[in-house]
Amino acid sequence: MKIAIAKDGNVVSGHFGHCEGFEVFNVEGKEIKGREFLQNPGHKPGFLPKYIAEKGIDIIIAGGMGGTAQELFKENGVDVVVGASGNLEDVMNQYLNKELTSTGSVCQDHAHEGHCND
Repeated sequence: MKIAIAKDGNVVSGHFGHCEGFEVFNVEGKEIKGREFLQNPGHKPGFLPKYIAEKGIDIIIAGGMGGTAQELFKENGVDVVVGASGNLEDVMNQYLNKELTSTGSVCQDHAHEGHCND
């Protein structure tokens, strides 16, 4: 399974569409088998969900995400976890230990790039 976390530096990005990129973890069971960085090719409405799905990613984790993007991820077979924050490794371990669940929150305002956490 491939799990991507939208990131800025070594922390979860507040809004997946404006992140610097995605840390992609290759996971078997609860064990991380590898990881790689996937550069964000740019925020264009409707593009990233399909792009992420084409990379074989099964789950996307982010701080915040708009409702349309969440729906497009679902249509492309990618599960969405929103409301995450903190260090990438901590968030990944929380997810693997079933301690991280999606808040289901929807980002409504894209004018505040880098500050969307709800």
